[in-house]
Amino acid sequence: MSDSTEQDPQSLSGITQAALDHTDGEQVSVDDMLSTFGSASFVPLLILPSLLVMSPLGGVPGLSSLFGIMIVLIAGQRLIGQKSIWLPGFIRHRSVESGKAEKAMNKILPLARFIDRHSHKRLPFLFRDPLSLVLPLACVLAGAMMPVLELVPFASAFLGLAVTLIAYSILSHDGLFAILAIIPVAGAMWVGKSLLL
Repeated sequence: MSDSTEQDPQSLSGITQAALDHTDGEQVSVDDMLSTFGSASFVPLLILPSLLVMSPLGGVPGLSSLFGIMIVLIAGQRLIGQKSIWLPGFIRHRSVESGKAEKAMNKILPLARFIDRHSHKRLPFLFRDPLSLVLPLACVLAGAMMPVLELVPFASAFLGLAVTLIAYSILSHDGLFAILAIIPVAGAMWVGKSLLL
């Protein structure tokens, strides 16, 4: 059954559904998603790779690292105040089969609906400078850890959830989601530090 929030471009399920609606060719590329949402749409373009990390596609070798690099680039550009997103060609031209992308997005649509239903405007001070810079910085750190933790079961999925919640909190101004999301980022950094040292 369709959820009413799927018609809302400011909702998580609306963003997910918009991505689903544009998987009608044989392949869907990063460039297609940029065309769908526009290069100035930082939050949707940050949410999409983080959602895909949580999907079965995140288990494909190398893809969680690619999604992590995308998250670093997109969140990093928001952090420094860029007005539109630039991605290198080797990322823009990466694609997956539309059927696999559609299956992956359908898997995470129930989670998107759940988050939408429980979202409210809370803790608005988190979205004012200088605290507002903490959120994209946390996304940069989470994305940077994805290649490091790719071989640790479910680690990238938890980081994907964290980035999704942070990005969605920016969209919805729900500070509770932001606080909850920073916890797994801090945990992943501790694990990553232990692995690297």
